[in-house]
Amino acid sequence: MSVGIKERLGNAEEQQHGAIEKQLINARVAMPGIIVSFDPGNQTAAVQPAITENVQIGGDPAKAMNLPILTDVPVQFPRAGGYCLTFPVKRGDECLLVFGDMCIDGWWQSGGVQDQMETRRHDLSDAMAVLGVTSVPNAVTSYATDCVMLRNEGMAAYIKIDDGSDITVVTKANVNISASADVSISAAGNMKLTAGGTLTLTGAAVNIN
Repeated sequence: MSVGIKERLGNAEEQQHGAIEKQLINARVAMPGIIVSFDPGNQTAAVQPAITENVQIGGDPAKAMNLPILTDVPVQFPRAGGYCLTFPVKRGDECLLVFGDMCIDGWWQSGGVQDQMETRRHDLSDAMAVLGVTSVPNAVTSYATDCVMLRNEGMAAYIKIDDGSDITVVTKANVNISASADVSISAAGNMKLTAGGTLTLTGAAVNIN
């Protein structure tokens, strides 16, 4: 190697570039993960990062190794204004892990605005899991592009609102409605009740006008 090349590799700019690259390698931003277990009480999960890390030990060639399972990861659900939509999170579900800019421990334990308990940045221990991000093999089948749906993956049950504002409810099992007060159904057009079995009306008084 010539003296000129040595000088270029060892100059201050190259050293600074190497230091920055090392810091970026250790900074986590986001990656896919796989749910290992779920705590419904705290809405946290243990999550296995789904991409391996290339690790070099000593002078050996770098090897792909699993990152550690992350524990007590807060799980994101749609929630605001006193309402929430929850899901029965299962082992094997995929998610997106997002790593906080700062230590989230104080906020997670107490809520509100908290001081940093540690001054770490983009650390594996500050992960949060966003549900719904999936790989191609786990993509939703029979995806409808002309409506919004609340459904199970097998399409055995769903509620659909389509482009024409029609609402459709379909299930291969029972439909149960329970109310502690009145139930009112009003239709400006016709109303049709069809039963494959017995149609029963029960009440203290049944009025048919």
